[in-house]
Amino acid sequence: MSEINRSWFAGVGLLCLPALVPQAMAEGAAPLPEVSVSAPLQQQLDTRLGFLGQFSAVDRVELRAQVGGTLTEIHFTDGQRVKKGALLFSIDPEPYQIRLDQGTAQLQQAEARLAYAKSEAKRAADLASNNAGSVQNMEQRKADMLGAQAEVAAAKALIHDAQFDLDHCRIYAPITGLIGNHQVSVGNLVSGSRAAQAPTTLLATIVSQDPVYLDFDMSESDYRQYQSYKRQGGVERAEAVQIAPGGGEDYSAQGRLEFIDNALDRASGTLHARATVANADGALTPGEFGRVRVIVAPAAPKLLVPDAAVLPDQSRFIVLTVGADDVVKPRQVQIGDLRQGLRVITSGLAADDRVVIGGLPFAAPGSKVNPQPGQISLDRDLAKE
Repeated sequence: MSEINRSWFAGVGLLCLPALVPQAMAEGAAPLPEVSVSAPLQQQLDTRLGFLGQFSAVDRVELRAQVGGTLTEIHFTDGQRVKKGALLFSIDPEPYQIRLDQGTAQLQQAEARLAYAKSEAKRAADLASNNAGSVQNMEQRKADMLGAQAEVAAAKALIHDAQFDLDHCRIYAPITGLIGNHQVSVGNLVSGSRAAQAPTTLLATIVSQDPVYLDFDMSESDYRQYQSYKRQGGVERAEAVQIAPGGGEDYSAQGRLEFIDNALDRASGTLHARATVANADGALTPGEFGRVRVIVAPAAPKLLVPDAAVLPDQSRFIVLTVGADDVVKPRQVQIGDLRQGLRVITSGLAADDRVVIGGLPFAAPGSKVNPQPGQISLDRDLAKE
């Protein structure tokens, strides 16, 4: 483009500018940003407290041998679910079979001596009754018979002891649950002890899966609220708790609060509590975190707003409202839990406040807006909350 053409376009622009300015002034200032506002939704709701806990197994069994010997077989795959009574390990039974055979032989000898001693005692008693034998001889034969009976009893005890050891060469699952990895390989020598008086070899660990515990701690004030609600007759609802596996907000699992410790921990100022949760599908894993909600107060009027309308501001929460002058005003609020997609507001908000529920990017605090009526409603798809 030549210098002449550039000058011409610039001149046109300058000529047009005076004409555009009056037109903008005539149309007035830019329109106010529109925001959607609504009074908080009021509902009759009970009060629930939320806690973070950790799942643990109801039963946890360390498998240890009661007899020592060489491990000959492992009858499971690491990590599989085993049923109570399933065979898990085999230890070489030969040394214990030898002891059992020795005991059996001793019993046969003792029974033979007992049979002979009985016959001798009967013969001595018959002779003594016919004055053909002495009383002293009769008493001696009786003593021999009693001694033979004691030998039989001792041999039977030896057999029982040997049979016990032989039976415990095969180790079975004491509970149904998930077994971990084997700690000893085939061919290793394992140490065993019936009463665990000597060091024993850990073979594997089994944890039960259904049900599981959710352990958590509640503060003293939370505990007082809970106890007060139970005394008012809310036992069933107080003990029925909701569980969100993984520490999220999906409270899809149900449980029962069945244990609260009998003393306050002076160091932390909390009481240990435990809920029992069904886990038939094995979806909950011991060691996993989860959230639990406990009811601590009966139903009362509560205010609810969309969760997106609650804005975090460092350690506090803000809800934007629109005053009578259509100016956006922030309100500091205290929040409760989520109910069907809405956040419970426990304080800081009035029932007739106009809460900003839409158009948030344009609703800066202190700015004037054009409020439009909106509506807050519960999410029916989340009715379990």
